[in-house]
Amino acid sequence: MEMNIADIRCSDELIPILSATISSDQSEVCKATMYLEEAAKSNILKFMRLLAEVLMSPGNTAVARMAAGLFLKNQLTAKSDCLKESYRQRWLCFPPADRQYIRSNILSSLGTELMRPSTAAQCLAYIAVAEIPHGLWPDLISTLAHNFNANSSTDLVKEATLEAIGYICQEMEGHVLRQKVDYPDQILSMIVHGMRMNQNDHVRQAACNAMLNSLEFTRKNFECMNERNEIMKVVCEATQSKSTKIQVIGLQCLVKIMSLYYQYMEEYMGPALFPITLNALKSDIDEVVLQGIEFWSNVCDEEVDLAIEANEFDGTGRPPLNTSRFYAKGALNHVLPVLLPILTRQEEGDGDDDWNPCKATGVCLSLFAHCCEDDIVDAVLPFITENIRSPDWRFRDAAVMAFGSIIDGPDTDKLRPLVENAMPVLLQLLSDSNVVVKDTTAWAIGRICELLPSVALATNHLQVLLEVMIANLFAEPRVASNICWALSSLNEAAYDDCESKDVPETYALSRYYEGILHKLIEVTDRVDGGEHGLRGAAYEAIMELVRNSADDCYPTVQQTTIVILNRLQASIGIESGSSTLGDRQEILNIQALLCASLQIILRKLKKDDLRQIADATMAALLQMFSSTVNLPFNTEDPKVSGSIREDALLAVSVIVEGLGEDFLKYMDLFKPFLMVALTNVAEVSVVSSGLGAVGDIFRYLSNKASPYADDLMQALLRILGDPNANRDLKPPIFSVFGDVALAMGTDFDKYLDLVISATHQASVMKFEGSDFDVTDYENELRQACCEAYAGIVQGYKGNESNGNRTPGENPLARLKPHLQHIIDFIFLVGADDEASDGCIHAAVGLLGDLTVAFGIELPILDKFEAVQDLLARGKKSKTTRTRQMTAWTTKEIKKLKAALSQAIAQHQQAPQK
Repeated sequence: MEMNIADIRCSDELIPILSATISSDQSEVCKATMYLEEAAKSNILKFMRLLAEVLMSPGNTAVARMAAGLFLKNQLTAKSDCLKESYRQRWLCFPPADRQYIRSNILSSLGTELMRPSTAAQCLAYIAVAEIPHGLWPDLISTLAHNFNANSSTDLVKEATLEAIGYICQEMEGHVLRQKVDYPDQILSMIVHGMRMNQNDHVRQAACNAMLNSLEFTRKNFECMNERNEIMKVVCEATQSKSTKIQVIGLQCLVKIMSLYYQYMEEYMGPALFPITLNALKSDIDEVVLQGIEFWSNVCDEEVDLAIEANEFDGTGRPPLNTSRFYAKGALNHVLPVLLPILTRQEEGDGDDDWNPCKATGVCLSLFAHCCEDDIVDAVLPFITENIRSPDWRFRDAAVMAFGSIIDGPDTDKLRPLVENAMPVLLQLLSDSNVVVKDTTAWAIGRICELLPSVALATNHLQVLLEVMIANLFAEPRVASNICWALSSLNEAAYDDCESKDVPETYALSRYYEGILHKLIEVTDRVDGGEHGLRGAAYEAIMELVRNSADDCYPTVQQTTIVILNRLQASIGIESGSSTLGDRQEILNIQALLCASLQIILRKLKKDDLRQIADATMAALLQMFSSTVNLPFNTEDPKVSGSIREDALLAVSVIVEGLGEDFLKYMDLFKPFLMVALTNVAEVSVVSSGLGAVGDIFRYLSNKASPYADDLMQALLRILGDPNANRDLKPPIFSVFGDVALAMGTDFDKYLDLVISATHQASVMKFEGSDFDVTDYENELRQACCEAYAGIVQGYKGNESNGNRTPGENPLARLKPHLQHIIDFIFLVGADDEASDGCIHAAVGLLGDLTVAFGIELPILDKFEAVQDLLARGKKSKTTRTRQMTAWTTKEIKKLKAALSQAIAQHQQAPQK
């Protein structure tokens, strides 16, 4: 174990080390693993060649071959996206001969391994994912097809080949495979043959998995009726297999097919899909039942989306691209009698995170309610009525679950009398002898508070409801946690019911407010508060009650501020003295909740009250930053350390906003912690909150923040240039550039060229893909670029009257070299059909700023059509702010045209020399 990778002359010498990785002696395992990790670092290419040789040789032990395959796979892929891409690039940089040698050995290994799943198949897939997008290994799929179809191919070869195909389909972007004209047909041919009933179960299972992973890029095949029939035939046959694994994967294929190819399913629904999935619901095997439930959940999902699409097209004179076949409504009275009894299959020991048929059925019922609306009530009501007073707790619980699941969907007028009649029964069930029933009832009441609050807030129910709910804040943690959520929903509904643009003077919960808040604070001290997320739920409820409270509740908010601040200060002292990791972790959790609560409460305080506690609050927050500055990101719960810093930064932002320039006295103490927050790009939420704080500092301290600009701007530019930084950090950085420029005016000169260059690059950036996430991100980035440019233009425009500038110098002249590409960018946004309203608003605003700043020097009048198109989109906006911005910009452009006409007229009237 002391030898170096350089000393190993052949793969045989590596076998004992690989075998030691699964030794019963843990010290041997550690030594072997450390050696192999060092080998990868010292000479990765030699190491991978040796591993491929070990994997390829059937004469080696199964253990050594499996270990070789796993270590080889781990050099080709990783969980982290950044590391995964790095490994792919490293592989592509290897000499072609070495890549060919390793690939050849892996290919030769397919079907020779005795252990499942095939590690060779995994290695092959990860190499394919690296190479195929770059046009490399063009004969891979045809080679695999030959492997599978050859008369000499054993079942093991077929199985491993299909596993490789499945992994390739799973890992590779669908558009890459679709671009390879022959690949989908070759892949699908192998899969369909592998799924046929004459193959053994291992081959069929591998083929079913491959089918499941390939469905996203087989649209062309589904468009062809003969090919679609063949696919549906083998998938439906798989659902009838005696092998549970094959049956489940076959059903998973049907679930996915229904989502991807709903419009082609009509001819299969009656004769095949309906009876297959109905039988799945009747199965005694949970995995099978779950897929049956998932199928009908997907049907409902699709038909809800289609209903939304139909509404959007209504009145346009154009038909929607796809129309609903109303399978859910048609099957409602057949599926529900089978589905509802599944709700009774729960157990008292079921955990919150256990996904089982009972929970899946609750979700499915909710989707049926969305899809079928009023029809669901009559279909479910007999089940509820029959079972809600059952002596068997499972049936009582099932009835309450069914009731809570159908509240969202039907018309409120149809539901209201049912809910009103049910309220007394539900309040009784909150005292049920069984904790599961109490828990589900608390959840159902929360649903009523959220979705039908008029019943809960009615004077004949409210006081009794609150008394029972507050009493249950001290019930079992799982029940109390749901009660906290119900109180949050009830409070939000009561606040919204006031329909006041400003903070209402009073609201329905005012007379109970102080008592509710005090009880919630008591709940946060429960010794069992860590169970079922109770403590977090209580703090969330406190935050909601503070956020949405009437004026007459303000004294209680003030008291709560002091309670939270005192707890935060006390927790810092306790945390520094905690001895065990468990104690420290619990305190960190509490501190995160306290910081979150504090920043919500600070937003509610009046400015004078905020000023009075600013010193004490900043002292506590600075202590908090100091105590967590060296806290590792990968704590037992990685969200905790980030959450504390994130919420503490948000609290500071509130103080900055409240104090304005008076915050300057804290800047020297706060800046080092802000710099730390901007350093670790792995903590995206913390960096994002840090960026928000930087923006607030320059917005509210204006040019008094200038002495801190150098370090902060360097931090922002460093994040922009960091390849490991999450792309979601870029838009807020550009927005902050605008804040800094606006605050500093021409003092921003030292950063101008760098910022303009970075903003220009970002503004014309295009991203691969056509999904909503890509479109949303492009819009977000472009909007931020508009804000950066607008801040710069306004900042330099504001310095025109600066007495310190050189006589005769116009600060705006420094922006003239960049005007053309800024204007081109504005019109690029205006011409983009996918541009969001926020993006149009920002672009129109930027155009207005440029018009005011540069007047007749602005080169836009030869682009009249592009200007009109942009303004027309702004005028048609559904948001008032965008229409108002468009009206202002239109007015400024009219002034510009008038000024230009006047200048031309004066020029024409001037005497010719």
